[in-house]
Amino acid sequence: MFDRIAPTYSLLNHILSFGRDFSWHRTLADALDKDRELKVLDLATGAGDLLTSLLRRNPNITQAVGLDISENMLTVCRKKIAGYKFAGRVTLVHTDAACTGLPDESFDVVTMGFGIRNTANVFKTLTEIHRVLKPGGTAFILEFSLPPNRILRRIYLVYLRYFVPLVGCLISRDRTAYRYLNKTIESFCRTEDFCGLMRKAGFSQVRAEPLTFGVVSLYNGTKPQRAAGQFARGD
Repeated sequence: MFDRIAPTYSLLNHILSFGRDFSWHRTLADALDKDRELKVLDLATGAGDLLTSLLRRNPNITQAVGLDISENMLTVCRKKIAGYKFAGRVTLVHTDAACTGLPDESFDVVTMGFGIRNTANVFKTLTEIHRVLKPGGTAFILEFSLPPNRILRRIYLVYLRYFVPLVGCLISRDRTAYRYLNKTIESFCRTEDFCGLMRKAGFSQVRAEPLTFGVVSLYNGTKPQRAAGQFARGD
Protein backbone atom coordinates (compact mmCIF):
# COMPACT_ATOMS: atom_id res chain seq x y z
CA MET A 1 0.00 0.00 0.00
CA PHE A 2 2.75 2.48 0.91
CA ASP A 3 4.62 1.58 -2.27
CA ARG A 4 1.50 2.58 -4.24
CA ILE A 5 1.00 5.99 -2.60
CA ALA A 6 4.68 6.97 -2.31
CA PRO A 7 4.67 9.51 -5.21
CA THR A 8 1.88 11.63 -3.67
CA TYR A 9 2.50 10.84 0.01
CA SER A 10 4.18 14.11 1.07
CA LEU A 11 1.78 16.29 -0.92
CA LEU A 12 -1.25 14.65 0.65
CA ASN A 13 0.24 14.95 4.14
CA HIS A 14 0.63 18.70 3.59
CA ILE A 15 -2.91 19.08 2.20
CA LEU A 16 -4.72 16.86 4.71
CA SER A 17 -2.97 18.45 7.70
CA PHE A 18 -3.48 21.98 6.29
CA GLY A 19 0.30 22.37 6.47
CA ARG A 20 0.48 21.56 10.18
CA ASP A 21 2.80 18.60 9.50
CA PHE A 22 5.66 21.09 8.97
CA SER A 23 5.07 22.44 12.48
CA TRP A 24 4.85 18.95 14.02
CA HIS A 25 8.17 17.97 12.45
CA ARG A 26 9.79 21.22 13.64
CA THR A 27 8.54 20.66 17.20
CA LEU A 28 10.17 17.24 17.30
CA ALA A 29 13.37 18.43 15.61
CA ASP A 30 13.74 21.33 18.05
CA ALA A 31 13.43 18.97 21.02
CA LEU A 32 16.77 17.31 20.24
CA ASP A 33 19.89 18.13 22.25
CA LYS A 34 21.79 20.90 20.42
CA ASP A 35 24.94 20.78 22.55
CA ARG A 36 26.57 17.54 21.40
CA GLU A 37 27.08 15.44 18.30
CA LEU A 38 24.23 13.01 17.70
CA LYS A 39 23.75 9.77 15.84
CA VAL A 40 20.05 9.49 14.93
CA LEU A 41 17.80 6.70 13.65
CA ASP A 42 14.52 7.67 11.98
CA LEU A 43 12.12 4.73 11.76
CA ALA A 44 9.33 4.59 9.15
CA THR A 45 11.17 7.45 7.48
CA GLY A 46 8.81 7.32 4.48
CA ALA A 47 9.35 10.16 2.02
CA GLY A 48 11.87 11.75 4.38
CA ASP A 49 9.98 14.82 5.58
CA LEU A 50 10.79 14.32 9.26
CA LEU A 51 14.34 13.18 8.49
CA THR A 52 15.14 16.28 6.44
CA SER A 53 13.62 18.52 9.13
CA LEU A 54 15.83 16.86 11.73
CA LEU A 55 18.94 17.40 9.63
CA ARG A 56 18.13 20.99 8.65
CA ARG A 57 17.46 22.08 12.23
CA ASN A 58 20.23 20.05 13.88
CA PRO A 59 23.62 20.46 12.20
CA ASN A 60 25.05 18.55 15.19
CA ILE A 61 23.57 15.33 13.74
CA THR A 62 26.74 13.81 12.34
CA GLN A 63 25.17 10.55 11.21
CA ALA A 64 21.56 9.62 10.46
CA VAL A 65 19.92 6.37 9.40
CA GLY A 66 16.50 6.44 7.74
CA LEU A 67 14.68 3.12 7.74
CA ASP A 68 11.48 2.07 5.97
CA ILE A 69 9.77 -1.13 4.85
CA SER A 70 8.62 0.48 1.56
CA GLU A 71 11.27 0.63 -1.17
CA ASN A 72 9.24 3.16 -3.18
CA MET A 73 9.11 5.47 -0.17
CA LEU A 74 12.89 5.21 0.16
CA THR A 75 13.26 6.10 -3.52
CA VAL A 76 11.34 9.34 -2.91
CA CYS A 77 13.34 9.95 0.28
CA ARG A 78 16.65 9.38 -1.53
CA LYS A 79 15.83 12.13 -4.05
CA LYS A 80 14.84 14.51 -1.26
CA ILE A 81 18.06 13.85 0.67
CA ALA A 82 20.11 14.47 -2.48
CA GLY A 83 18.23 17.73 -3.11
CA TYR A 84 19.16 19.00 0.35
CA LYS A 85 22.74 17.76 -0.11
CA PHE A 86 22.49 15.62 3.03
CA ALA A 87 23.64 12.40 1.34
CA GLY A 88 26.99 12.39 3.15
CA ARG A 89 25.28 12.27 6.54
CA VAL A 90 22.50 9.78 5.76
CA THR A 91 22.19 6.04 5.21
CA LEU A 92 18.84 4.63 4.06
CA VAL A 93 17.90 1.06 5.00
CA HIS A 94 15.06 -1.09 3.62
CA THR A 95 13.82 -3.22 6.52
CA ASP A 96 11.18 -3.62 9.25
CA ALA A 97 11.08 -1.13 12.15
CA ALA A 98 10.27 -3.95 14.58
CA CYS A 99 13.33 -5.98 13.58
CA THR A 100 15.98 -3.58 12.28
CA GLY A 101 19.06 -5.80 12.52
CA LEU A 102 21.01 -2.75 13.73
CA PRO A 103 23.56 -3.09 16.57
CA ASP A 104 22.59 -2.76 20.24
CA GLU A 105 22.98 0.67 21.86
CA SER A 106 24.16 2.44 18.72
CA PHE A 107 22.01 5.62 18.55
CA ASP A 108 21.69 8.73 20.72
CA VAL A 109 18.17 9.45 19.43
CA VAL A 110 15.50 7.36 17.72
CA THR A 111 12.58 9.14 16.04
CA MET A 112 9.41 7.89 14.39
CA GLY A 113 6.81 10.05 12.69
CA PHE A 114 3.29 8.66 12.14
CA GLY A 115 4.52 5.13 11.65
CA ILE A 116 4.21 3.17 14.86
CA ARG A 117 0.44 2.64 14.50
CA ASN A 118 1.17 0.92 11.15
CA THR A 119 3.49 -1.68 12.64
CA ALA A 120 2.27 -5.23 13.16
CA ASN A 121 3.29 -5.17 16.84
CA VAL A 122 3.55 -1.80 18.60
CA PHE A 123 5.17 -3.17 21.75
CA LYS A 124 7.79 -5.13 19.79
CA THR A 125 8.68 -1.96 17.89
CA LEU A 126 9.09 -0.07 21.17
CA THR A 127 11.39 -2.77 22.57
CA GLU A 128 13.43 -2.60 19.36
CA ILE A 129 13.76 1.19 19.75
CA HIS A 130 14.87 0.65 23.34
CA ARG A 131 17.44 -1.95 22.24
CA VAL A 132 19.17 0.24 19.66
CA LEU A 133 19.28 3.34 21.89
CA LYS A 134 22.37 4.07 23.93
CA PRO A 135 21.85 4.33 27.71
CA GLY A 136 20.65 7.87 28.33
CA GLY A 137 19.35 8.09 24.74
CA THR A 138 15.90 9.39 23.90
CA ALA A 139 13.03 8.21 21.73
CA PHE A 140 10.70 10.76 20.13
CA ILE A 141 7.50 9.46 18.53
CA LEU A 142 4.92 11.56 16.68
CA GLU A 143 1.56 9.87 16.24
CA PHE A 144 -2.03 10.80 15.55
CA SER A 145 -4.45 10.81 18.48
CA LEU A 146 -8.04 11.80 19.13
CA PRO A 147 -8.76 15.22 20.70
CA PRO A 148 -9.95 14.98 24.32
CA ASN A 149 -12.63 17.62 23.72
CA ARG A 150 -15.86 15.84 22.70
CA ILE A 151 -17.01 18.43 20.18
CA LEU A 152 -13.59 18.64 18.51
CA ARG A 153 -13.37 14.86 18.48
CA ARG A 154 -16.71 14.52 16.68
CA ILE A 155 -15.71 17.09 14.06
CA TYR A 156 -12.34 15.40 13.63
CA LEU A 157 -13.93 11.96 13.18
CA VAL A 158 -16.23 13.29 10.46
CA TYR A 159 -13.19 14.79 8.77
CA LEU A 160 -11.27 11.48 9.01
CA ARG A 161 -14.12 9.29 7.82
CA TYR A 162 -15.36 11.35 4.89
CA PHE A 163 -13.03 14.16 3.81
CA VAL A 164 -9.71 12.29 4.09
CA PRO A 165 -10.71 9.28 1.92
CA LEU A 166 -12.27 11.58 -0.68
CA VAL A 167 -9.26 13.88 -1.07
CA GLY A 168 -6.84 10.95 -0.76
CA CYS A 169 -8.60 9.11 -3.57
CA LEU A 170 -8.75 12.18 -5.84
CA ILE A 171 -5.01 12.85 -5.57
CA SER A 172 -3.46 9.40 -5.06
CA ARG A 173 -6.13 7.38 -6.93
CA ASP A 174 -6.05 4.97 -3.98
CA ARG A 175 -9.24 5.12 -1.88
CA THR A 176 -8.27 2.03 0.15
CA ALA A 177 -5.11 3.62 1.54
CA TYR A 178 -6.87 6.67 2.89
CA ARG A 179 -9.73 4.68 4.37
CA TYR A 180 -7.04 2.66 6.13
CA LEU A 181 -5.66 5.93 7.56
CA ASN A 182 -8.78 6.86 9.49
CA LYS A 183 -9.30 3.31 10.74
CA THR A 184 -5.77 3.07 12.18
CA ILE A 185 -6.07 6.47 13.88
CA GLU A 186 -9.39 5.57 15.50
CA SER A 187 -8.20 2.17 16.68
CA PHE A 188 -4.74 3.21 17.95
CA CYS A 189 -3.89 3.25 21.66
CA ARG A 190 -5.16 6.07 23.82
CA THR A 191 -2.42 8.47 24.90
CA GLU A 192 -2.14 7.12 28.43
CA ASP A 193 -2.10 3.53 27.20
CA PHE A 194 0.73 4.25 24.76
CA CYS A 195 2.73 5.89 27.55
CA GLY A 196 2.17 2.72 29.57
CA LEU A 197 3.53 0.60 26.71
CA MET A 198 6.64 2.79 26.56
CA ARG A 199 7.24 2.28 30.27
CA LYS A 200 6.68 -1.46 29.90
CA ALA A 201 9.29 -1.49 27.10
CA GLY A 202 11.82 -0.04 29.55
CA PHE A 203 11.60 3.71 29.03
CA SER A 204 11.67 6.20 31.89
CA GLN A 205 10.65 9.88 32.06
CA VAL A 206 7.86 9.16 29.56
CA ARG A 207 5.88 12.21 28.46
CA ALA A 208 3.13 12.97 25.95
CA GLU A 209 2.72 16.47 24.57
CA PRO A 210 -0.57 17.20 22.72
CA LEU A 211 -0.19 19.20 19.49
CA THR A 212 -2.90 21.02 17.49
CA PHE A 213 -5.70 20.48 20.04
CA GLY A 214 -4.66 16.85 20.56
CA VAL A 215 -4.98 15.55 16.99
CA VAL A 216 -1.30 14.62 17.29
CA SER A 217 0.80 13.62 20.29
CA LEU A 218 4.57 13.90 20.66
CA TYR A 219 5.79 11.13 22.96
CA ASN A 220 9.26 10.92 24.39
CA GLY A 221 11.03 8.59 26.77
CA THR A 222 14.58 7.95 27.91
CA LYS A 223 16.54 4.73 28.10
CA PRO A 224 17.90 4.66 31.67
CA GLN A 225 21.63 4.83 32.26
CA ARG A 226 23.17 1.57 33.45
CA ALA A 227 23.99 1.34 37.13
CA ALA A 228 27.66 1.24 38.14
CA GLY A 229 29.08 -2.21 37.55
CA GLN A 230 26.42 -3.14 34.99
CA PHE A 231 27.73 -3.98 31.53
CA ALA A 232 26.20 -4.06 28.07
CA ARG A 233 26.07 -7.32 26.17
CA GLY A 234 29.42 -7.94 24.57
CA ASP A 235 31.39 -5.80 27.09
